[in-house]
Amino acid sequence: MSFWRTYYHLVWATQNRQPLITAERESELYGYITGKADGLGCILHAIGGIENHIHLVVSIPPKLSVAEFIRKIKGSSSYHINHVPSKIDLPLKWQRGYGVFTLGGKQLDTAKGYVNRHKEHHAEGTTIASLERDRDEED
Repeated sequence: MSFWRTYYHLVWATQNRQPLITAERESELYGYITGKADGLGCILHAIGGIENHIHLVVSIPPKLSVAEFIRKIKGSSSYHINHVPSKIDLPLKWQRGYGVFTLGGKQLDTAKGYVNRHKEHHAEGTTIASLERDRDEED
């Protein structure tokens, strides 16, 4: 068995930054992503966001690339949410791009705190600009 410690802060947005992650969808979406990450052998340390984007702090094993993890999570989560009965007519679609930041073990608690309190950061204007950029055209 291999030993690994990797920490990533990931962020991506809904298509055209539409407010598609409603209160109704949020718990279903976050629960699905948590289960999917676990199924991929990853450790999801934190998940949070607002209506138009999502943040994850996750450990991804070396056998799985970050790009593959994101592709699987984005694709399967939108498919899942779009097949759950909902009052919302608009389908959940993700933008093409994403942001990925590597973390050291000493930064893990700070990153988890930022993600877990993400709604508060937006409400108070205390977001970190580099984590909030639009990444639709970046790969």
